[in-house]
Amino acid sequence: MIAGLFRRARARRRAVEGLHLALSQAARRPGLYTRLGVPDTVEGRFESLCLHAILVLRRLNRLPAPAAEVAQDLVNSVFTQLDASLRELGVGDMGVSKRMKKLGAAFYGRAEGYDVALEAGDTAALRAVLVRNVLGGEGDGRALSAYVQAADAALAGADLDGLLGSGPPFPEPDGFAPISDHAGDGGNP
Repeated sequence: MIAGLFRRARARRRAVEGLHLALSQAARRPGLYTRLGVPDTVEGRFESLCLHAILVLRRLNRLPAPAAEVAQDLVNSVFTQLDASLRELGVGDMGVSKRMKKLGAAFYGRAEGYDVALEAGDTAALRAVLVRNVLGGEGDGRALSAYVQAADAALAGADLDGLLGSGPPFPEPDGFAPISDHAGDGGNP
């Protein structure tokens, strides 16, 4: 019986690690940085990771059990990665603790802001929080907002097996580039 519990725990951990890897890869897609305005900085990459994790958590929190447990495991995995990244940057133990508290508050504040705007279907509010948080106050956020809304819609059709198996169905960011980026091809997105 105990061996069965360990096998299930290992299998779940591997599945969550796979989900974390898939959302991390989505958060690193070049089009987010080159076409949608996410700053290619440590902060921009943190914001992109948070955004993608929040979108997946939003979906997990709407699925039946054991999705809530998977969501908690995913949060733990993301914050373990952030902790390790701070340590790799040379931040000491005392500094890591303080920064992790700030990162946690930032993460949950962003989660609430994104969730409220998406739930209300309020594109203007979504753009505002994305410009403030992800784009660092630069740009109008229209393309990034369209990407986030499309990602949220795609995730709404995903079940737990799909998320853990093939990963989150994030759209390709290049398809949401501003119209001015397509001037050479007749303005088609």
